[in-house]
Amino acid sequence: MQKYKKDFTYSYAFGVFVTLELLKYQLAKAIKVIYDAAGEKNQGLQEIRKICQQHTIPLERHDGLMAKLSGKENTYAIGVFKKYQSALDVGANHLVLVNPADSGNLGAIIRTTLGFNITNLVIIRPAVDIFEPKTIRASMGALFQMRFQYFDSFKSYQRQHKNAVYPFMTDSARSLTDTKFSPPFSLVFGRESAGLPSEYKNYGQTVKIEQSDKIDSLNLPVAVAIALHQSYTQIAKAG
Repeated sequence: MQKYKKDFTYSYAFGVFVTLELLKYQLAKAIKVIYDAAGEKNQGLQEIRKICQQHTIPLERHDGLMAKLSGKENTYAIGVFKKYQSALDVGANHLVLVNPADSGNLGAIIRTTLGFNITNLVIIRPAVDIFEPKTIRASMGALFQMRFQYFDSFKSYQRQHKNAVYPFMTDSARSLTDTKFSPPFSLVFGRESAGLPSEYKNYGQTVKIEQSDKIDSLNLPVAVAIALHQSYTQIAKAG
């Protein structure tokens, strides 16, 4: 086994919990599970063993390999799985990330997105690799419950999906608290360092998250979380 590279046809789910999420939601994609004897008494690892036996998934012991692949000493299990493609749900609400560049941020955003009941993620290239193990681990396995699709441009995404578009931009005249989202909608966020290009003002109703003038902008995962909570609350109130 080698450290992950983007051109691999497979990837890794690092950790007992994340491996369990892989087996629960993407069982058919699992190739094998490798584990370290140091985790033999871990309850989650015992559950992994049962699932592997029930579904004839190879379970291999490789002491010391966990730390080599993951860079962490307390990784007792790694799920090895085939990369896969998924299509977005038509007519569902979407989160759109334009050129995300940080694996950890992407993973955190995926977990938050699922937490607020949006299960469709759009990624506009160029962008970070969603199968980077750091992304999967930061998502705590939430990735395995998401539908996601890459597009080469926002226009190519719009040709397939006709959602109401809400680009989040710091210079918008419309605040988040004054915005009523019309389902199915797409919440659109730009790159961590630069936000969205000005052309996104032409794609839909821009929105800003009000903040103090002591900082120039919010961290991307925080901004996405605030927007997702607002949309989630609106949907809940609408019944």
